Amino acid sequence: MSLETYLRAAPKAELHVHLEGAIAPRTLLELARRNHVDLPAQDEDGLHEWFRFRDFEHFVDIYVAITRCLRTADDYELIAYEFGAEMARQHTRYAEVTFTPSTHQLLGVPLETYFDGLRRGRARARADFGVELRWVFDLVRNLADPARRGAAADYTTSVAIECRDEGVVALGLGGLERGHPVEPFVPYFDRARAAGLHSAPHAGETAGAESVWAAIRVLGAERIGHGVRAIEDPALVTYLVERQLPLEVNPWSNLRLGIFGDLAAHPLRRLLDAGVALTVNSDDPALFNADLNDNLALLLDPLGCDVRTLDALLLNGVRHSFLPPDEREALATTVAAQQDSLKGAHDLGAAPS
Repeated sequence: MSLETYLRAAPKAELHVHLEGAIAPRTLLELARRNHVDLPAQDEDGLHEWFRFRDFEHFVDIYVAITRCLRTADDYELIAYEFGAEMARQHTRYAEVTFTPSTHQLLGVPLETYFDGLRRGRARARADFGVELRWVFDLVRNLADPARRGAAADYTTSVAIECRDEGVVALGLGGLERGHPVEPFVPYFDRARAAGLHSAPHAGETAGAESVWAAIRVLGAERIGHGVRAIEDPALVTYLVERQLPLEVNPWSNLRLGIFGDLAAHPLRRLLDAGVALTVNSDDPALFNADLNDNLALLLDPLGCDVRTLDALLLNGVRHSFLPPDEREALATTVAAQQDSLKGAHDLGAAPS
């Protein structure tokens, strides 16, 4: 068994993946047809061409266009269920899936529609594939009008709290960083944490280390979405190492959006060598044409990670999840045992303790 074969077969967890950005192209085309939405492409090859992003703003425009294709509870059930099937194909046991309620609400889809669909899709994915999905509901930081931004943030926070007993585990924050500070979102993160939700904002992707500091100091971040530009500040790297505050790293996303010109410039290996707690994720796999396994494969070539490092990174997806402690420890024990069992006949070593 090669390391790549092992990596693809090994049990996993994923902590940074957007449901809207994980819709398979064939499904997106079907959703557009049945909901009478005109897309600039009529086949899968055309969609892949459309997904060649000029910059982050272009990516956001396409993301909203995709969201317009979702109208009914059956649509949401379909994408959640297909996401679960895709996780099972990649041997992903658990995923914390980001979803943006305010965008759907602004497009005229109420909570009763989208969350009924998500609930049904999640239950079917668990029953049919043994895949457990939890939700991170994220705020949008770059709405230009302050009143609209506040209303959207208030709505998302309210529905996240309302749905926390049905799988919502955290409040996130996505969108354009530069020019859109985090301070206006403090009341919403305070409300969410008081209600028992976790804080998992994006930071350090399209802006530098100062954005990561703000997410930590202002929003009480427990995990950082992306965070790779923390490498620009040695003091921040030291802070992350000392507190083992994890980063959700998405290498193919960073390359497709031009955050880094190539993998040689990507700081994943430097952050890993420094001792930062990292998880590897896919972000928007359908849009970047790179799933979790494809992102993990970069650890082999050209980064040259050995099997113990790979196992530790895979286990980080469980250990830094927002599962309750007893569930987290049980899943980590199961994943480590499955890693060892999978390698046992192939002389690839044992999983880290």
